[in-house]
Amino acid sequence: MPKILVIDDQPAVCVALTTLFELHGHEVRVAATPDEAMAAVLGDELGAVVQDMNFRQSATSGEEGMELLRRIKAVDPELPVVAMTAFTSIAGAVELIKAGASDYVPKPWDDQKLVAIVGNLARLRALEQENARLLAQRGRARHRLAERHDLAGLVYASDAMHEVVSLAVKVAPADVPVLITGPNGTGKELLAAIVQANSRRRGRPFVKVNAGALPDELVEAELFGAEPGAFTGATRLRAGRFEEADGGTLFLDEIGTLSLNGQKKLLRVLQTGEYQRLGSSVTRKADVRVLSATNRDLPRAIAEGSFREDLYFRLNVIELTIPALRDRPEDIVPIASHLLDRLAARAAGGERVTLGPRARHALAEHDWPGNVRELENRLTRAALVRKGETIEPHDLGLDAVARVPPAPIATGAAPAAHAASSAPSATSSERLEIERALVEARGVVAKAAASLGLSRQGLYRRMDRLGIQIERKLK
Repeated sequence: MPKILVIDDQPAVCVALTTLFELHGHEVRVAATPDEAMAAVLGDELGAVVQDMNFRQSATSGEEGMELLRRIKAVDPELPVVAMTAFTSIAGAVELIKAGASDYVPKPWDDQKLVAIVGNLARLRALEQENARLLAQRGRARHRLAERHDLAGLVYASDAMHEVVSLAVKVAPADVPVLITGPNGTGKELLAAIVQANSRRRGRPFVKVNAGALPDELVEAELFGAEPGAFTGATRLRAGRFEEADGGTLFLDEIGTLSLNGQKKLLRVLQTGEYQRLGSSVTRKADVRVLSATNRDLPRAIAEGSFREDLYFRLNVIELTIPALRDRPEDIVPIASHLLDRLAARAAGGERVTLGPRARHALAEHDWPGNVRELENRLTRAALVRKGETIEPHDLGLDAVARVPPAPIATGAAPAAHAASSAPSATSSERLEIERALVEARGVVAKAAASLGLSRQGLYRRMDRLGIQIERKLK
């Protein structure tokens, strides 16, 4: 169980609190003065602090306790502190919260409530530390991956993308066909570039073809080349994409829209490694690795008869699936910041612009049907039309998202009824659940987070995304 630090100048109070917390499984350390308290904060792994606000018999102002609270928060901002005092007031309570106290308890205290408050805060502290450890571990893993491999400038923060990229660099040297799937605009071509850059064929030709843009009558000439006179208008020798990519990699984008005739022609070269230029009887060999990409559900297309099953299995030795941007929200702001840096580098003077808090909220709330491509377009627009150094939601064309009204939560009051009706339907139930937890916790975020099974930072992120604010009215 997490260790609790009790700070009080009265020995009887220290004994009572030590006994209380030890009965509930906590290890307890005691400090009688602010200096002893700071030594414990600096030297121990603490789960929570319970501190008095006065350390002399004649003191009643709470100034000593307030100063100690500030000192503790300066050293460890995330350490939960519960203030205890016999001299409570509304103004004093508000000041405590502003200074960083997680909660306050009047003397004499209620044993059951105090143990519940401190226990929840200590458990949250432990969870937050574990989350921070895991985040740091994941960050180190991403850093190691970027150090060892060429990630072609890809920016991401989510575990979902880390798994995809890790698999991509793992299979890159294997020289087998790779099928990259995912919605339009997610970066399938960039992932193909990562595979190429980390393969045995890096430095060799990397030829890209939009298979969906090939007319059926030109598929053969485009892929395999054509002799002069092979068709009307063919006045000179034309090398095909397989020939251009010889020794390297051929990336076939939008493969799901290739005609059945084109699929048949492609299948033959994948099976035999041989092809003929249109209008020629000479058989040529193709030493090409094929990467392909599609946003179509190919198994469904096979069932519908619009895609060949044998070609599917030729292309899909390894499948890499990129999630939609809305399914990896951790990536939105890092990608946006990277794109803004790139836009600034291209602009005359290289003026740097940043995302305002409301713009970040709007980005997080947007559904991103166009994925990263849409994000880049909106940021390009914002960089051109903005009036200041900070991008706002209206610059991004996301005013409607930003105008979802915040839902103030008044301690001890019922949730604001208008909040759920104003929120998008996809988030209304989540908003109501969070509002209810905040009301039941009297506006103490740490308590509400514990009841929801979240870390405090996790709850704050959800509150920010949903536009929920806390309005304290302590009695």
